[in-house]
Amino acid sequence: MSAKNLSPTDYPLPDARGRFGPYGGRFVPETLMPALAELEAAYAAAKADPAFWDELDELFRAYVGRPTPVTYARRLSQHLGGAQIYLKREDLAHSGAHKINNALGQALLVKRMGKQRIVAETGAGQHGVATATAAALLGIQCVVYMGSVDMARQQPNVFRMKLLGTEVRSVDSGSKTLKDAINEAIRDWVTNVETTHYLLGSALGPHPYPMMVRDFQRVIGIEARAQMLAQAGRLPDAIVACVGGGSNAIGIFHPFLDDENVRLIGVEAGGLGIESGQHAARFADPAISRLGVLQGTKSFVMQDEHGQIALTHSISAGLDYASVGPEHAWLRDMGRTEYTYCTDNQALEGFRLLSELEGIIPALESAHAIGHVLDMAPTMPKDSILLVNLSGRGDKDLDTVMKALDEQA
Repeated sequence: MSAKNLSPTDYPLPDARGRFGPYGGRFVPETLMPALAELEAAYAAAKADPAFWDELDELFRAYVGRPTPVTYARRLSQHLGGAQIYLKREDLAHSGAHKINNALGQALLVKRMGKQRIVAETGAGQHGVATATAAALLGIQCVVYMGSVDMARQQPNVFRMKLLGTEVRSVDSGSKTLKDAINEAIRDWVTNVETTHYLLGSALGPHPYPMMVRDFQRVIGIEARAQMLAQAGRLPDAIVACVGGGSNAIGIFHPFLDDENVRLIGVEAGGLGIESGQHAARFADPAISRLGVLQGTKSFVMQDEHGQIALTHSISAGLDYASVGPEHAWLRDMGRTEYTYCTDNQALEGFRLLSELEGIIPALESAHAIGHVLDMAPTMPKDSILLVNLSGRGDKDLDTVMKALDEQA
């Protein structure tokens, strides 16, 4: 992988206003506009500087452990009896998930901008851990906001962040989950904008965040494309990835956009089922999901008839968000990507089967992609290929899974 390939140079979107068609943009208080303009200029300069990408590429190689491998899931493929399943192993990246790719990229920008402090939000804790890791490596003060509900179900990651020298602040407002943690991180940023950078963890938020996060996560798809050609001799028939905000999915999808024969499938959190109303499937439920603005960007948002943000539910804290990245919405409109959902129970079955058959314990977020593959693979010919982005490892979720399985017993 060449460092110059990490950032796309000829992809036309977003436009100058940060729009992906009708989606995206910059919907923030006036007090944040100078900070976003500063960030946009800093990223434009970094994007054009080969030395920036060389430094990030070296960190990916020597610190993160990239390239992460692609693993053929032989026993799972045999068990399902259809497509051959391959796993892109972001769970093997340092800190345990794909989140480190973006955290390091933005942290290098912080150093270039001369800021001394980072604030971030986290749901499942993996972005918080990645941000804390990058801050420790580069000597930057770090504060992470986390909903108290998520803190209770992700205690191992809370402890990791504290070990890494980061202050973790509990958020008790609203649903006490990711949306509310983002609100508090933005409030902190507004208050301390001269010295502080908001290190957003997904392909969400005001421009330039969706573009910037996508560019840092493209390394997943760049590697996977070359690896599939080397290992399987061809590209996969379909790529499957979970979608919360959408950073791991856009990262693996993006380098395949021109490969029209490769289906790109995002899997949202179906929670307790669409009919229950307790889910986070933004594309699956037109009754409560419509175009709106949430936390700086325009996209599909789960909301009631009065525009109030709807409560969401997922067994996985990282998919429990009321909106989705604007580029995903645009790619769906264009017909280039497809979106489906996986319920809590289907994700648990994916979690169990991958663990038992392959010796790989996935994050509950990634288990949603596996859960969909359990249904999809048997319908496909045996010579077809499915590539699943295994976005993170599951040790953080063991307590949640134990409780859920006890309740089912």
